[in-house]
Amino acid sequence: MEASKILPVLKKKLAFLSGGKDRRSGLILTIPLCTEQTSMEELSATLDYLLGIPSEKCKARGFTVIVDGRKSQWNIVKTVVLMLQNVIPAEVSLVCVVKPDEFWDKKVTHFCFWKEKDRLGFEVILVSANKLTRYIEPCQLTDEFGGSLVYDHLDWLNKRLVFEKFTKESTSLLDELTVINENEKGSQAEKDRSSESNILPSFDPETVLQTGHELLSELQQRRFNGSEGGGGGTAWSPMDDELLAQPQVMKLLDSLREQYTKYQEVCRQRSKRSQLEEIQTKVMQVVNWLEGPGIEQLRTQWGIGDSIRASQALQQKHEEIESQHSEWFAVYVELNQQIAALLSAGDEEDLMELRGLQQQLSDVCYRQASQLEFRQNVLQSAHEFHMTAQDLSQQLDGLLGMLCADVAPADGAAIQQTLKHLEEKLKSVEGALQSLREKGQVLLDQMSTQTSFSYGKDASIENKENIDHIHSVMEDMQLRKQRCEDMVDVRRLKMLQMVQLFKCEEDASQAVEWLGELLDALLKTHIRLGDDSQETKVLLEKHKKFVDVAQSTYDYGRQLLQATVVLCQSLRCTTRSSGDTLPRLNRVWKRFTVTSDERQHRLEMASAFHTAAEKILRESPELAELMVDVEAYEEVETVGKGLLDRLTVPVIFPDGFILIRWGVGQGPRTGTRTWDARNRAICGCAAREAIAADMFILNSIWISMHRIYLFVEKS
Repeated sequence: MEASKILPVLKKKLAFLSGGKDRRSGLILTIPLCTEQTSMEELSATLDYLLGIPSEKCKARGFTVIVDGRKSQWNIVKTVVLMLQNVIPAEVSLVCVVKPDEFWDKKVTHFCFWKEKDRLGFEVILVSANKLTRYIEPCQLTDEFGGSLVYDHLDWLNKRLVFEKFTKESTSLLDELTVINENEKGSQAEKDRSSESNILPSFDPETVLQTGHELLSELQQRRFNGSEGGGGGTAWSPMDDELLAQPQVMKLLDSLREQYTKYQEVCRQRSKRSQLEEIQTKVMQVVNWLEGPGIEQLRTQWGIGDSIRASQALQQKHEEIESQHSEWFAVYVELNQQIAALLSAGDEEDLMELRGLQQQLSDVCYRQASQLEFRQNVLQSAHEFHMTAQDLSQQLDGLLGMLCADVAPADGAAIQQTLKHLEEKLKSVEGALQSLREKGQVLLDQMSTQTSFSYGKDASIENKENIDHIHSVMEDMQLRKQRCEDMVDVRRLKMLQMVQLFKCEEDASQAVEWLGELLDALLKTHIRLGDDSQETKVLLEKHKKFVDVAQSTYDYGRQLLQATVVLCQSLRCTTRSSGDTLPRLNRVWKRFTVTSDERQHRLEMASAFHTAAEKILRESPELAELMVDVEAYEEVETVGKGLLDRLTVPVIFPDGFILIRWGVGQGPRTGTRTWDARNRAICGCAAREAIAADMFILNSIWISMHRIYLFVEKS
């Protein structure tokens, strides 16, 4: 019987074992009767429970029962005494009925129990409370009987509940742990088939052990027996060594610890086996996914796209695939750490299996990771290839646009700049094409070394379309570049011809300027006629050389203008010609030839004048005796006056390049135009300029003629 089942009855304290002992070392059972009607059934249940606590050895010594009837009626006391015959007839050796001091008839009560002695089997005595010490030592009696034994019924009841709870739980737990441990000793096949191998105990072993240790500690410190009270005498101990309380608790704890240690090992083995099975399951999940859906995703991703947008879309799709693989790779990392931990603390029998799982998992993950990385590299190379191809295509389009546009530069420098820009773009195109070839070759090499994503699958067949696309792009760009190069060669030749055309026109204009400068020099600086015949001859030679230079300049300008005509015909520049350069060249040359002829004629007249004058003025011994030749003098005078008259008119007129020839004492004679007032005005201005410019020449001639006149007069 358990205390918890009759706890309300036990709390009424209808009977109790205080722990006291009689002189025969028999236990004292106290039945305190009260004024209220005592339920015999509850009392019987209480006695049954209390009598089940002592050991058989204690029961053999017999019980001394104290029936406290001071607050009860005689008939109730009698009923209780008679009930003891049925409950504990053999164990009761003495029943002490504590009577009130003034009630009950001693004679009747004594005679009654005396007559029933043989039938009851135990002695019943009536005794007052103060005389109870005749039979029981005071230290074995509680305070209500004048003794010193301390007893707290509620404390005893609580500790009894704890003891019974521990005993019940520990016993049940021992049975369960024993079954679990015994089942774990079977073979692995039996473990797999047995459902009991995975059962859990009904109670927490740690909690039960803790409860037992606390209970044992209280028992060992004699808390359970009330020794902490202030009785001062020998303490009552209902669960002492005789009641097997401490030994029973210690035995249960030892057995429980032993079985719990085995159970912990079983749990460890079970946990390890469960963990191993869980790891194996997760490993197979990772392997099955990577070798199933994972490799299927990669198997369907073989293209490289035909444009930047297509390659970017493929890269985005590949990133999604990588994201899905990353989740499984994270599981792989976690599993690898768990396997490493098990390997470091695992048993020999599990090492091979763990290493096999680790190797299988690593091989699959590394193979899949390398395929993902390879695919990423291929897509990156394809993206760079398409970017380079697009850039090259844009450059070729720009170059083709330049080549198709009409060239209408303003001058040769603009053409040179345009040609330089064209060459730079062509060089840039060549560099881009070379870069495209390199990136294409890298991509082709990757395609050629691409491994199969499934056993027995031929990667070259799958890559044929990609390889053909790469070759097609490179060949197309090469053809476009070749066409642009051909057009650049034509445009270069045309632009060089235009440069030559501008150069010829520029040089022709320069020739015109040079002729103008020569004409200015002829008009402004070539004015001396010489002081004697020798100097005049020198000036005449210099004039011929000067004219030769001008003739070369004119011929050079004519050749340049002829070259411009040929270049315009070659360039089909029908709207372009030499402009006013040729008329200007002819006009300047005509003025120069007229001026140079006039200059040469004047030098020849001056030479003739000086030669004739020198004959007359030559100083010699014979000259003083000779008579002067009058005819020679007249010739000199005529030439000198004619030269003076010629020097009074301009070398050239600005309105038609008409030379004005003067005779001695004659008016002007015109060539192709009519002399009019306007021409006279222009001629007058030109004459004044010429006279102002050649005044020293006129003075020189007049001086020479005056010397001749004086010489003739003297002669």
